[in-house]
Amino acid sequence: MTHHNSGKQIVAHAALSYVQSGMTLGLGTGSTVHYFLEELKRCVREGLHIQGIPTSKQTEKLAEAYGIPLTDFSKVTKIDVAIDGADEVDPDFQLMKGGGGSLVREKIVAEAADKRIIIVDNTKSVDKLGRFPLPVEVVPFGWQKTAAYLERFGCTSVLRKVNDQPFVSDNGNYILDCAFGSIEHPKTLHGQLKQLVGVVETGLFIDMTDIVLTANNGVVERQIK
Repeated sequence: MTHHNSGKQIVAHAALSYVQSGMTLGLGTGSTVHYFLEELKRCVREGLHIQGIPTSKQTEKLAEAYGIPLTDFSKVTKIDVAIDGADEVDPDFQLMKGGGGSLVREKIVAEAADKRIIIVDNTKSVDKLGRFPLPVEVVPFGWQKTAAYLERFGCTSVLRKVNDQPFVSDNGNYILDCAFGSIEHPKTLHGQLKQLVGVVETGLFIDMTDIVLTANNGVVERQIK
């Protein structure tokens, strides 16, 4: 196992300390959460009683394969703890997410959770968001026009593709990866972009984090907002 992956595994294990029997969990998406699901699988087999709401079809399939009980918002009204990763985390606990394309569902789950925990390795900690392009989910119709609107705010936008075809989110939408460079005011930018016709959601998660667990040289650092 590489040092990078061992950090993800360590921080995923640490997240278990926030899980108690009887909880409804928000199950995030991504490589670090994959390790958390492996830990959760073991605990469920040992008798832990939980149910999860997945943030993506990918996580749903993995949880089902692991025997992790699932539910949805037709059966529950709130989530006790949501555990997810992030592409970037700044010192103010603001996040950039959406590298895996699940930003809308991740945001719905986070909004419904009493406690939101982000698990990352130290490569995801940044002084300012924007090292990577910002994912923006848009409706497919007229996406070129939406891209032009976005670029008025100073970015270069690229339609995300897989095998030379547009990437389609679990919600049936496209994603534009928007390179802004350093984002000085993420809350303001998020608000501006959300007003644009054609934009479904941005990958800026503003004030949606309570605890950040970071793996740093084999040690878990816990930051509480």
